[in-house]
Amino acid sequence: MAHSKQAKKRIRQNERARIRNKAMSSRMRTEFKKLLDVVGSGDRAAAQKQLPITLSGIDKAAKRHIIHRNAAARKKSQAERAVAGCGS
Repeated sequence: MAHSKQAKKRIRQNERARIRNKAMSSRMRTEFKKLLDVVGSGDRAAAQKQLPITLSGIDKAAKRHIIHRNAAARKKSQAERAVAGCGS
């Protein structure tokens, strides 16, 4: 347990940041799953519409250091390859 005033404040700050990070991470994963569902259904137009939304979520997570930039690049590549292979 923290004793100093500073340590107690850091605990409060870290908890707020953890909740924000968890929400953004969850949103990113949800958008990625939506994209994969659309790709699985074979609807290329809908997949192309969903792709920028998914990529934007991944970029935002990487910008805020919720995921590593290489992990973000890998996820974006997976998303783009999925859409490229959709409906062909």
